[in-house]
Parts: sequence; C-alpha cells; structure tokens
Amino acid sequence: MIETLVRTSVRRPWIVIALSAVIVLLLLYVTVTRFAINTDTTRLISADLPWRQNEIAFNKAFPQNSDLIAVVIDGDTPEHTDDAADRLVAALSKHSDVFRSVRRPDAGPFLARNGLLLLPTDEARARVEQMLRSQPLLAPLAADPSLRGLMTAIQGSLQMMAQAGAAGSPASQANPQAQPQPQGSAQVAPANSQASSQADPQADPRAAQAAGLQQFGPALERISVVLDRVLSGERARLSWQGLLSGQPSEPADLRKIVLAQPVLDFNALQPGAAATDLVRQTIADLGITGENDLRARLTGDVPLADEEFATVAENAGLNVSLTVLAIAVILFLALRSGRVIFAVLVTLFAGLIATSGVGLLMVGELNLISVAFAVLFIGLGVDFGIQIAVRYRAERFAGNELRPAIVKAGRIVGWSLTLAAVSLLAGFLSFLPTEFKGVSELGLIAGVGMIIAYLASLTLLPALLVVLRPPVETVSVDTQALVHVDRWIERHRWLVIAVTALVVIGGIPFLMKLRFDANPMDLRSKKVESVSTFLDLSRDPDTSPNTTDVLRPNLADADGLAGKLAALPEVARTLTLSTFIPDDQAEKLAIIREAAARLGPVLTPGQTAPAPTDAELVQSLSATVAALRQASQGGGSAVPASFGHFADDLDSLARADAAKRSAAQAAIVSGLPTVLSQLRTSLTAQPITRESLPADFAAEWIAGDGRARVQVFPKGNSNDAAVLDRFTAAVRAVAPDATGAPIAIAESGRTIVRAFIEAGIFALVAIFIILAVALRRPVDVILALAPLVLAGIMSLEFAYLIGLPLNFANIIALPLMFGVGVAFHIYYVIAWRAGVADMLASSLTRAIFFSALTTGTAFGSLCFSSHPGTASMGELLAVSLFFTLLAAFIIVPAFLGPTPEFTDKPKAGLH
Repeated sequence: MIETLVRTSVRRPWIVIALSAVIVLLLLYVTVTRFAINTDTTRLISADLPWRQNEIAFNKAFPQNSDLIAVVIDGDTPEHTDDAADRLVAALSKHSDVFRSVRRPDAGPFLARNGLLLLPTDEARARVEQMLRSQPLLAPLAADPSLRGLMTAIQGSLQMMAQAGAAGSPASQANPQAQPQPQGSAQVAPANSQASSQADPQADPRAAQAAGLQQFGPALERISVVLDRVLSGERARLSWQGLLSGQPSEPADLRKIVLAQPVLDFNALQPGAAATDLVRQTIADLGITGENDLRARLTGDVPLADEEFATVAENAGLNVSLTVLAIAVILFLALRSGRVIFAVLVTLFAGLIATSGVGLLMVGELNLISVAFAVLFIGLGVDFGIQIAVRYRAERFAGNELRPAIVKAGRIVGWSLTLAAVSLLAGFLSFLPTEFKGVSELGLIAGVGMIIAYLASLTLLPALLVVLRPPVETVSVDTQALVHVDRWIERHRWLVIAVTALVVIGGIPFLMKLRFDANPMDLRSKKVESVSTFLDLSRDPDTSPNTTDVLRPNLADADGLAGKLAALPEVARTLTLSTFIPDDQAEKLAIIREAAARLGPVLTPGQTAPAPTDAELVQSLSATVAALRQASQGGGSAVPASFGHFADDLDSLARADAAKRSAAQAAIVSGLPTVLSQLRTSLTAQPITRESLPADFAAEWIAGDGRARVQVFPKGNSNDAAVLDRFTAAVRAVAPDATGAPIAIAESGRTIVRAFIEAGIFALVAIFIILAVALRRPVDVILALAPLVLAGIMSLEFAYLIGLPLNFANIIALPLMFGVGVAFHIYYVIAWRAGVADMLASSLTRAIFFSALTTGTAFGSLCFSSHPGTASMGELLAVSLFFTLLAAFIIVPAFLGPTPEFTDKPKAGLH
C-alpha cells in the first residue's frame, strides 16, 4: 500500500501537487477566516472538577472580583496618595464602555464616614482625644488653610504656652472647648502626650510650659524637614496625618489600591490590552508619576496575563529567524541539495497549514497551550521528510534513477514511518481522556498533524522531488567512521547495560526529590511590573492577593466559620459582612458625637479666608520667627533645638523670593484640605445595621441569593511556597469547599501532574499494543520502549541535579520527547529486525541525527526566551533530547544486541 502510494505520486506528480495545493489553500482559508485563540486560562482545566466547581460558583456569586486590573499607587504622604487614588477612580469611571466597575477596596464613603466606629473602643477613644488635642492647631487652619494659617496656629500655641507659664493657670480656662491641660492644646503629636498628662500646671506652671515646649518640638521638626528641602530647591510635601498623629507614616498609609474590572476580548492575545492602555494613559494624564512623587503600578489577573504574553513575544521574532536559519543549515548538512531541502520545507509548511485548518475545524478555537502545535509539528513533522529524503539520497548514490530511487526509499522506510506515525498518534491522543483540557486539545491537533505529516511525506514530497529533479548524489550518506562505535557497543553491550542500570538506580533518590513547582508566579519574569508588584503585595498579609474565599448559605454560618478559621495559626485574619457591623456602637457613637459637638464649629468655619498675598506671607513668617525666638529666650533649657532651626528656616523663607514661598505654600498646605475633609467626614458616623449598609458595599459580601462570603488572609509572606501550602491545607481542613488563588495553584498542579501520569500510562499501553501487533514479538516491543523509559528517568534525575523543577510549562517537554524517542527507537528496531548490523554507520543514523538536531534546534531555541516558563521548557527539552539520543545511539543497540537470525520482508528493510 505504501509503495503504491509513493509510486502513484511519482507517476502523477503534477496531479498530486495540484490536489495538495487545493487542499492546502482551502485549509489556509479556514485558518485565516476562523483563526482564534481563547486566552481565558480558566478553560485550560476541566470545569467538572470539584475545586473548579467551587471556583465557578464563587465567581458567579461575586463576579466583580474576577478579571481585575489592580492599580497600586505609592506616594510620599498619605494625603497625596489618597488624592491621587480618588482622582484616578473618578477619571476611569467615566469610561463605562471599557470598565464594568472602578472602585477602591481600601476607601469609599462608607469607610470614610464610619472609620472611627469600626475601630475597637479604646482605639476610637484615643483617635478622638488626638483630634481634640489638635483643636488649637486645626481651628486657624480650617479658617485659613494656608501657610499663613499655619503661622497663626503656631503663634497662638506659643502664646498659650507662655500664658500658662506666666499666669500659672491652664490656658483651657480661657477656652472651655480645649483639653484640661493647656500644654496639651499646643501639642500636635499624641505620641508625646504622657509628659503633659503627668505635669500638673496648677502646681508647677513652669513645668507645664516646659512640657508643652518639648512636645511642640517634634511637630516643628517635621515642618522644618519640608522647608529645608524647599529652600534647597527640592520637591517636598508635608504629611498632615503624620503631623497630627506624631507618628511616621506606615508603608500601608502610603499605598492605595484602585480596582478596575475591564471588558475583555478573549479573541485577542492580550484581552485587556485596550483597558490597560487606557489606565496607563489616564495615570500619565493625571500626573500620577515620579515627577510628582507618585508611583503607579499595575497588577491583577488582567495585566499578569497580558504581560505574560508580551514577555513570551519578546525577542520571539529574532529567535524564530535564527531558528529557521539554523534549521536550514542543518537540513543542508543532512541533504546537501537545495532542491531536496526546498521539497522538504514545502512539504513541512504545507502540512503545517493543513494541520492548522483541520485543528480549527476540530476544536473551534485554540487555547494558550494548543497553539503550541505549530512548534511541535515542525519539530516532529520534519523527521518524516528527513527520513524519506536521506533514504532517497542513499538509493540515488547506489545508482538508481530518480523515480526508482524515490519509490525504493518509500518502500524501505515506509513501514517504519507508518509505525512511528501511528505510535505518535496514539501517544498524543492519550491526552484526550484527561482533565487538562489545554493539553488534550493540543494532543488532538498534534496527533492528527502527525498523520498529515506522514501522508504528505509519502505523497507531496515524492511528487516535488520528481518535479524538481535533484542532481545525482556523488557522496555516500553513510558514516563509516562510526563502524568502530558499533563494534565497541557490540563487544561491551553488557557494560553499557550495567552502567545504564547503575545510573538509573543510583539516581532514583534524585528522582524522588524532584519537585513540581505549581506556583505560576515562578514561571513569569520578576522584571515585569505586574509580577514584581504582585510579589510586593504578597509580602504583606494585609494586601496579599493570595487569599481564599468560602461561600456559606447565610451570614450566621459565615460568621461561625470565620471564627473557626481566625483561630488557625496559619491565618492572619478573616472578614465577613459582620466585620463591618461593629460592637459597642452606643459607646463609640457617644464619643464621636461629643467630639463632633466640640470640633464641628472648628472644622466648619463660617467663612474661609482668601489665599494670602506674598506680602502677607512674609509678614506672618516674620511674626512667627519673632514668637519662636521669644519662646526660646523665655523657655531656657526646656526649649528644643528644633525651635531655633525652625525659626531660621522661616527667616530664610521670608527673605527668599516669592517663588520659594509659593513652593513652600504648596508643600505645606497641599494635603491639608484632604485631612480636614477626612476629619469632618469621620465625625458624621451613624449607627450601622445590616439594613443600613450601602447596597454596593453589602454586595461585596452577600450574593444576590443570600449566600455569604468569608475572606481569609494568610499569615506571613505568601510568596513562600511553604507558607502558602500550610495556609491552604489548614483552611481546607476546616472548609473543604474554599476557593481562591492558593487553592487553584495547588489543585492545578495536582490536576496537571495526574493528567500527565494518566496520559503516560495510556500512551505506553497503546503504543505497546500497536507495536506488539505490528512487530508480533513482545520482546522486540520491550526492547524499543525500555530504553525510552530509562532515558526519561535519567532526564528527570538530571533535571534535579541542575536545579530544574517541573512546572506547568516544561512538563509539556515530556510527551514531546516521548514522541521523538518512540519514532527513533522504532526505526532502529525495524532496521535491526531487517538485519542491519552497523546501525550507527548506516544512513538511518544520519537521518535520525539530523532530525534530532533539527528538533533540538527548534525546541532548544526556547531556552533563550525572555519568559522564564518558556525558557524552562527549552531547558528540559534540551536535557530530554540529549538522553533520548543517548538512548537511541548507545542504549538501544546495546539492548538489541546482534541482529536476529530471521529478517522481515523487504518492505520492512532499512539499510
């Protein structure tokens, strides 16, 4: 049958070429018109798995939490960062056609109004007392939010301290709304409140004045730092939150997060590219950049996926060009004829186009894994063409004419090609029953592609060779120098087998230690913004994206589960809707209302003074300098050194040009409106009940059908695989139906590893049956497959030694190399059965060597990818290919031993 197929193609070459062209053009049309890649990674694994069902159920209940762009904004002050986040939300919200929603998870009207009420009672009381102590500073600033207003506040505070020290009576007597201690009214930093509370102004007014001066110093020192930078021509900005609290800003205070849920196009390689570009452009337009002491970075599901595709594509053009050039050079070394090379390449790319069209007809659209069929087809499909072409060269060198040489080449290698193609088909189709849909579709397309490559090599390639009429071969394709290697293996075959066994058995401990890295972050470049930002967030338990979620029928059940999970040592905290319905509301509301009664008139003056003129600023600065120096003279040793430094700064600023004073005004006052607004809002808290919660806020925690959400945060650095594993195991022990990124990572790894184990078993059984039927001797089948299994074991052992773990990307190398190895070993077994003694010296080894070199070049080029996952695939492919060739050239001949006494029919021969 094979000989008839080749002979017909040789006799009617133009008909074969024409029919092939029609088929290829039709399938090219299918490819062009139907080509689509669905980049939705959730489709790569079967939705029928229990953990996927939990994931799907949660996403349906809370769709606003999936496919997000997270904008992480870092700034120099909390107020500046907060303002930038608010402006970004407002700007992006205008594009309702691009974004389904835009929100801030760390802020909003509800949290701004009820922030004090949501704190523990003691902390809420402390915050309110802090606000009351800052009243003398806030009053003039609320009425005059400018540098002049700050100078007025400082002068007033100094005057109150001086009066307290001189009159021996608390300044609060003249101001019934102030705190009991006069010196406390001047303090801006609650962290230093112990001295004023311990001093008794009635008994020792001088001590009270001294305490007040000491506590006033840190505030002036903070302002001096800003003024120093302004006077030096640097950018600076005062943090009013830090000034009023007396504490340095925490990293969390300087970081705000904006979440945007874009409309995605999964038919594009980068589904969120349009939305991401719009976010970046808006960030630039709003000035949320380094020039304004702000930094905005993007992460989240969408940027992570999009930037991964960009990383894969980086340098891809150069890599492909160099790979094609290298393959062309290899083909020249193997075939030595431009016409033969051209025929092989045309056959190869015709088969690639046909496979693409047929694949799209079968699966509808490609996925992120099945799109790799093209590289796989080139790497494996070219082998069939090389086998035919090299055998044709050998027959042509032996004196046969063009057409008879082609027919004889087809007769000699056709049977081994058939077995190899059918075995490859069985191997790839073994992925179909697995739950890893990404690879199962790849297996389907690749398996059919092998049959297409096989048929094209037996029809189109012979026809092209006839039409192109390559010249007569003048150089033998055999490699006689390798006869000595054949003889050495024959004499020392038991030594080869023993060394092989020793290496395999000795490396079993390494094999057992080889780990599977299921963390997708490890497959991505740490240099990419979305990845580095994700890892940055993961280090902090409060911002970690690696949280889990659990659905419960109602809020009561959710609260009960949250309590159990919160008690776990691996859990940092849990959240439910009840977290935002605080206890002790009556007591805290009384505290807040009392503060509102006392501070409301202060924070909301009847009118606000107009912005000061430059002359007014100079006058207020000079007056404050005089007051500071007077306080320094009257306070003696109690006066902090910061008073003198601050007075010098103000004096320098008063003497500077107007531009410096304008810069100082901006640096000092820019965050003041934000803080004053936050203070006013925080004093408007109202009782919180389940019914009073805003609908959009409640929707984050209660689904439309009443099911309640429990969010669980890991303790520690969730970038650490061990931390994440312990957290996931602990949560699932209490809530088996939990979902989230940590569980998806763990279960995806298990699913993929199980899929490859199942597919490997299916493939071995199927190929064993095929070869047993074809070769009719189970021993020969074992001789063909055993070295391949040993090569796979040695590949994995060596991977451990060089620190290369298995992962989602490089595990695909195993079936690829299995396919290559099966084909090579079948060629050798059939040649051995046909009586070929010196196999390494034969044309078969030349064909296998250059075929492997072509495959290795195609796959090995992946090592130079900018994408770590793709690079790891190239590394494992290179390792596997080395051991596959080692097995084919050394171990297989040793296993086979001397040629058997019988020989197969001539059609199975291979010389």
